[in-house]
Amino acid sequence: MNNWFKQLSFFIVPSAEMPSVEELENDLQKASFVPVSGLSRFSEGFSPINAQMVMNVGGQSWRMSLRREDKILPASVVRDALENKIAEIESREQRQMSKKEKHQLKEQITDDFLPRAFAKSSYTELLYLPESSLLLVNQASATRAENSVSLLRNALGGLRATQPNTVNSPMGLMTDWLLSGDAAGNFTLDSDCELKSSGDEAATVRVARQDLTAAEVVQHVKNGKVVTQLGLTWQDRVSFVLNHDLSLKRIRFLDSVQAALQEEGEDPETLAMATQLIISESLAAILGELIDLLGGLATSS
Repeated sequence: MNNWFKQLSFFIVPSAEMPSVEELENDLQKASFVPVSGLSRFSEGFSPINAQMVMNVGGQSWRMSLRREDKILPASVVRDALENKIAEIESREQRQMSKKEKHQLKEQITDDFLPRAFAKSSYTELLYLPESSLLLVNQASATRAENSVSLLRNALGGLRATQPNTVNSPMGLMTDWLLSGDAAGNFTLDSDCELKSSGDEAATVRVARQDLTAAEVVQHVKNGKVVTQLGLTWQDRVSFVLNHDLSLKRIRFLDSVQAALQEEGEDPETLAMATQLIISESLAAILGELIDLLGGLATSS
C-alpha cells in the first residue's frame, strides 16, 4: 500500500459530525472488507492499517483504508465461450438462436466463470483532519471519491460531508494566474496546463513540460480560452495539477520533503506516522491557502 497521496478530492466534515476515534474504530470494524465470492463481481469494505482500522497520529490526522476487490473476467474469454456454445447449439438444433437467447446464454456463461475468476485488489485511503474539518480522499475522480465517502457514511450510520464550494471560481483564478504569468501566495507556476474554449464544441489545448509564461501559451487565454487544469508548486515542497473542481492530481512530494522524512530513521511504524503527518499538514495548508485565495467557502443559502 502506497503511503503517499498521489491524487486528492476533499470534503468538509465538521468535527461535530465525526465520532470519536474509538467509535470510528468500532464502526469500521463492522464494515470490514470481505473477499468477493460467488456470483458477485466486486466487494468493498474497510481494511486495517497496522492492525487498526484508524491510524491516529497525535489526534491531528486519522487515516482509514478502503479496500475493493474486483473479479477479473476478460471479455475475450466470455466471447470465445459464447461463440463456441452458440455454434454447438445451432448445429445440434439446426436453427438460428434469437438475440434474447444469446443474451441469456452470455449471462449464464458469465455466471459459470465468475466463481473461478481471479480477483484484483485496490485501495483508497482517507484522511480526516479534525482541526481543519477536512476529509481527504486519495482519488481525483469525483465519482470514486463520492463512492468512498458514501461507504464511510454508511459505516457510520450517517455523515454530513459536503463538497467545497468557493466564492470565486477555480477556473477564473487559474486563468488569471496564467495570464499574469505568476501565481499568488506560496504557489508558483509549474509546466503543465489544460485550456478550453466555451461553446458546445469546446476545443481543448493541453500544454505539457513547457514554460507557461511563453507567449504562445498565454495567447490561448487572450483568444478566449479558460484554464481548467494548472500545474503548480507549493513552497518548493509539493507539486501537483489543480483541476477546475478543486481536486488535485499528479501530487509529488519533492526532494526537501523526502530528505526531512529520512531523518526520522528506518523504523517502519515511525516512518508511516511521520509520512502521514507530512501529508496531512502539507495538504491541509495547500487546500486552506487555495480556499482563501478563492474568497473562502461560499455559505449555503
